[in-house]
Amino acid sequence: MKTVIALLFAFIGYSTFAQTNLDDYKYIIVPKKFDAFKNMNEYQTSTLVKYLFTGKDFNAVYDDNLPEDLKFNRCLGLSADIQDDSSMFSTKTIINLIDCNDEIVFSSMQGISKEKQYKEAYNEAIREAMRSFNGMNYTYSGKSEKNEAVTVDFRNDVKKLDESKADKIIQIEKTTEVVSSQKEPTVISKETEKTQYYKDNTPVESNIKKTEAEKPAFKSLEIKKPSAKDMWYAQATDNGFQLVDSTPKVRMNLLKSSADNVFMAKTDTKNGMVYQKEGNWIFEYYKNDKLIQEELNIKF
Repeated sequence: MKTVIALLFAFIGYSTFAQTNLDDYKYIIVPKKFDAFKNMNEYQTSTLVKYLFTGKDFNAVYDDNLPEDLKFNRCLGLSADIQDDSSMFSTKTIINLIDCNDEIVFSSMQGISKEKQYKEAYNEAIREAMRSFNGMNYTYSGKSEKNEAVTVDFRNDVKKLDESKADKIIQIEKTTEVVSSQKEPTVISKETEKTQYYKDNTPVESNIKKTEAEKPAFKSLEIKKPSAKDMWYAQATDNGFQLVDSTPKVRMNLLKSSADNVFMAKTDTKNGMVYQKEGNWIFEYYKNDKLIQEELNIKF
């Protein structure tokens, strides 16, 4: 019984310590690409982590869209990181929060999933790890903004000089102010009884125009429409998808790129790219210096 009570008090103390630490930070910075993955927002991990932190009342922001105060003071926020301890048979993740000195301020419990599909597995493991933030009732304390910058003022240092030197310094400052106020005006005008002339110093707009580089035009462009019967089915691979027809026969291989819905594509005779445009999948490639855009019927 005493052991249970001791563990309970230890847990409460740890929770209070974590709560106090997290309340000191204004933002949670979520990277668009975690170090544990090869691609941006792979398996939708970045969007999921930001969504879950926001749902727990944290002010979560992406690392490429920082508020102005966070740009000038990165110590206002904690950077979220996914620690991937996955094995062959299970997906295991821990959410770490790291401060501006690269110190881990908080580590979540380990989330575990037995799902076989990567996207579903990481989704389940991350959600389980985020349970560590339940019931924290996060409220920003403003502590990280209380360390204001020190302002150094040397205006009264002249009092340390003797009166004769102080008078010279003040006279130099006054002379500088008079000279700066007597800069040549835009228009000079002199009028006398015998002579009168007028000089206009207004800047003249230059007639030199910046030339714009001509945009290269395609030699030719051919657009091919798909047959309604020619449906290809996407099957997931380690690096993307393979497209098979109803035979089934592999018609094309798609490799993931760093952009969403953009793939490097390869068939037996053609190399190009496949991307989504206005709801349609387009296979774009060159044939005899002619750009071909071929619409595809793909079912994922």
